[in-house]
Amino acid sequence: MNRTDKAELASSLKDKFLKAQVALFADYKGLESNQANELRRALRTHKVEVKVLKNNVARLVSKDGALGSEAKDLMDSVVGPTLVAFAYGDPAAAAKVFHKFAKDNEALTIKDGLMGARRLSAGEVGQLADLPSREVLLAKMLGTLNAPAANFVGVLAAVPRSLVTVLSAIEKKKSEA
Repeated sequence: MNRTDKAELASSLKDKFLKAQVALFADYKGLESNQANELRRALRTHKVEVKVLKNNVARLVSKDGALGSEAKDLMDSVVGPTLVAFAYGDPAAAAKVFHKFAKDNEALTIKDGLMGARRLSAGEVGQLADLPSREVLLAKMLGTLNAPAANFVGVLAAVPRSLVTVLSAIEKKKSEA
């Protein structure tokens, strides 16, 4: 690959890093081609694009510092065959698929991640994978927003309920007497 091709590739990869919600890095040495295709298929359903990152191109991507200092440090530390998954949708969903695949296939080892300009360690990628899905988080938030109104309605309903209970107790006492 000549210098201009590397520069064009680096430019397109920089755009992918800037557009992606999260970029996950993994060592894929020993991964068979059918396993790699299975991973790509699983990730594609979550709006994730998988690319192989060459060491020299990684250094070119972060050369101008547009991605930030943590990204530059990460790109400078890229050694060996590296697979990068660019998640354009839900970052937690992409991390879940990536993390599960790494558990099932020992050949894939999660290295690091990049969320915006922040570097994520392999442990933090695991924590991201443990997060509930976007829909579950939205449901929890809506439940939290709905709780005060539901409690208020419950308090308002308690007054007539108490009155009815007292009246039925009085009626029962009069019927016994």
